[in-house]
Amino acid sequence: MDITTKELTFNTKGFSDIHDLTSQVNQVVADAGINEGFCHVFAVGSTASISTMEFEPALVKDIKEKLEDFASENMRSHHSETWGDDNGFSHIRATFMGPGITVPVNNGRCILGTWQQIVVLDHDNRPRNRRVVVQVVGK
Repeated sequence: MDITTKELTFNTKGFSDIHDLTSQVNQVVADAGINEGFCHVFAVGSTASISTMEFEPALVKDIKEKLEDFASENMRSHHSETWGDDNGFSHIRATFMGPGITVPVNNGRCILGTWQQIVVLDHDNRPRNRRVVVQVVGK
């Protein structure tokens, strides 16, 4: 069993800014030389999430609108009142969506649907330099 770990870094805008990571994750898998196994993608930090979706502009807009309905950036939160950083909503969004996903690898590629991309969502209330760890395990 081999394990390869790679960190991706990039800048985000916050407020559930969504970035497609699929090509970068597929490159990590290809570089790892793993034929069969799995790939775990993990957002470092408590205000970002990893998921899959059809990454197209209308759905990106829909997701952002629904996240705003779910946990509005203007919501009252004990976290924001305690720490004064007004980002309680971002922690709630990230907690409910989760920090990572695991994708099976077969024939050296991630198994994804035709319209399924791996995305990171930065929920914080300011631009960030984000870190995402991609770990590939297999043979």
